[in-house]
Amino acid sequence: MDGAVYVACLGPEGSYSELAASKLVPNGTIRLCSNFSAVFDALESGAADNAVIPIENSIQGGVLQNLDLLETRDACACRAMRLRIDHRLAVREGVRLADVTRIYSHEQAIGQCSRYLDAVFPHAERIFTQSTAKSLSMLDAHSAGIVGAHIRAPGVVLSAENIADEKNNFTQFFLLRRRSEGLPVRGRTVFFSAVCEHRPGSLLELLRRFSARGINLTRIESRPIPAVPGEYRFFIEIDGDPSMPNVQAALSEAREDCRSFRILGVYD
Repeated sequence: MDGAVYVACLGPEGSYSELAASKLVPNGTIRLCSNFSAVFDALESGAADNAVIPIENSIQGGVLQNLDLLETRDACACRAMRLRIDHRLAVREGVRLADVTRIYSHEQAIGQCSRYLDAVFPHAERIFTQSTAKSLSMLDAHSAGIVGAHIRAPGVVLSAENIADEKNNFTQFFLLRRRSEGLPVRGRTVFFSAVCEHRPGSLLELLRRFSARGINLTRIESRPIPAVPGEYRFFIEIDGDPSMPNVQAALSEAREDCRSFRILGVYD
């Protein structure tokens, strides 16, 4: 490294991830990656000092691939921010909406604009891309993309209005650092994963560890465990500073209760 702070995120140029990275690390040098696995690769290899990933959208919920990667890779969240999402329809200059037969964008963006797409392009094929910005490279006389309102590209026209189904739309992004360098010791929020014993009441017992100490749970989401059909890993966020005795005690007991337990981030 040459003294610069390198930040890996999903590209190409103009992606929401790049926008979030520029806000989380204003003086950082951004390294754009082709997919989320490559973002984690850059962080683990030392090609980047930090990484930025989307982790949850207020409409579509968790970004499942990144939940899975955060569980298994040498990474932890040290900061978080919410970015307002403003989706615009993008077409080449001169393209008529009536001629559009294909819609390109990231899966989350297409899902967040589904009512608009159903009404305006009921018969158009919806094709997922690695990012919203990637859809720009796919545009032709019979296609449209969904991109951020901040995008500027020669020969591309954006819709005047936000086309998302819900205009109050936010995505939470994590700033990551290498887990092997140590978890943050202080923060107002703890994010962790847990696999409970496969018996009645085990999840309830886990959650009571926190409620009994007045600790608020702000998020819980489940993901199936691929190797164990019918069992789930829970991703849980709590309000609490891990340096406080009540939070330390709850986390310690939760670790003892669970078959698998991993703190994924500590942040404000």
